Amino acid sequence: MEDNIEIEISETNRGNEQIIINKKHKFNFSFQRKDKSKIYRCTEYKTLNKCKSLIILNDKKEVLKYESLHNHLEKEIDVSISVAKHKIKEEIKKNSIPMDIKPKHIFNAVSQEMELICPEYSTIRSQIIRNINKQFPPNKKSFDDIFIESKYYKTKRNENFMIFKNTDLIIFQSPFQAYLFSNYHKNIFADGTFYAAPKFSYQLFITRTYVGEFNMSNKLITTINFHCDFEQGISNAAKKVFPNINIKYCYNVNNWNYYENIEHLTNNASESYNSYLNNIFPNKPLFYKLIYILKEEENLSYNDYQRRTKGTWKKKAKKYLKECLIDLNDININLK
Repeated sequence: MEDNIEIEISETNRGNEQIIINKKHKFNFSFQRKDKSKIYRCTEYKTLNKCKSLIILNDKKEVLKYESLHNHLEKEIDVSISVAKHKIKEEIKKNSIPMDIKPKHIFNAVSQEMELICPEYSTIRSQIIRNINKQFPPNKKSFDDIFIESKYYKTKRNENFMIFKNTDLIIFQSPFQAYLFSNYHKNIFADGTFYAAPKFSYQLFITRTYVGEFNMSNKLITTINFHCDFEQGISNAAKKVFPNINIKYCYNVNNWNYYENIEHLTNNASESYNSYLNNIFPNKPLFYKLIYILKEEENLSYNDYQRRTKGTWKKKAKKYLKECLIDLNDININLK
């Protein structure tokens, strides 16, 4: 038996135990003997090489026997990938909020700890994302699977976030967003995005308001301007709810949001926010990941509003949020 055998514990892609020897060879669990010792065989045992190398460990992971009969080249690159995947998986399990995990960040942290050749991020990125997704609650596959009540439908201030659900529509709105919508509705902006909608749904529809002047609760607003594109269903629905609403259609995405001299708006406020959402969501995100990120956005808006009303807001906005609307008021997930 070789001296100075270095052992690392890893696992296969299917979650089975795997042993790494001297950062060069991988051994998969074969069977357990009556004395509780375990036998591991080289991963090349079931290949054309039929490698007969094996290692036997007791229940304390101490080496009882090691037969190094390898008839193939060392596999340092393959070993490094397995070790990196295992370490990353363990780090992901330690995180109580998987929604906050950034795949590249956790890869960088683990790769710096490894003392062997580290694989490229691109080779294990999909595996990292799968491990992260496994930490979420079971994903919803249809509208019927969605609960009316859930602890995930609470904001950071422990307020209700989902306010409506019927056969083909879910509406998310916090009390704070309802307050803004009630007091600052002279200009309403609406647009939909298919990219950030969950797989089982059709569209994520967003309505927003313009907070141009604070503390307007005592001011009567007689005219509501509804800004949208030429999708007829949107304007028809708006007119049905608000018969006297003033529809402002988008004639050109480069100049459509300059009515009433609203100087703070981007060229297309609603589509700008949808583009921002597309940047922070994967295509067709998991349902609970969508809810989590939307709640994070709601909390950012709440804190932003509190600072602005107190006159303490001085932080420069991010590039893609520069001059955007202060709040996302309604989030509708259209399921048909």
